[in-house]
Amino acid sequence: MVRTGAFGALTKKHQEQLMPLAREVSFAIDERIFNEGAKADRFWIIHTGTVALDVHVPGRRAAVIETLGAGELLGWSWLVPPHHWHLGAQATSPVRAYEFDAAAVSELCGKDPELRQELLAYVAAVIAGRLRSARVRLLDLYAPYGAGEVP
Repeated sequence: MVRTGAFGALTKKHQEQLMPLAREVSFAIDERIFNEGAKADRFWIIHTGTVALDVHVPGRRAAVIETLGAGELLGWSWLVPPHHWHLGAQATSPVRAYEFDAAAVSELCGKDPELRQELLAYVAAVIAGRLRSARVRLLDLYAPYGAGEVP
């Protein structure tokens, strides 16, 4: 049973409800997992390895916003209409992960409002953290020195 990272935010009962929906997948180093703007119909919990989240920058190479590792949620866009990826993702090392079909998880959440509430609270915290990371990284790359400092 997964007890740390993403599933650490869920009760044991809800972990046990979700895990039968998981399938184990792997990604090779440098494999593109998803692209910004594509349809988001699944998510992953990373078991081993690292994944870089990036944002498309016209005329430049994609800017890496954050690197995720074991126990972390990869993909939240499946939960928020219009269900398209807001960032891209690429394996930076060999990755093993639990993959979840968004429709199956949504159906389960429809039957269990407490599970839905736990997932929404966790994903909201993930989104907030990723937004902070994106802001800091983009300011590091493109703003004048000191522009990203917060008093």
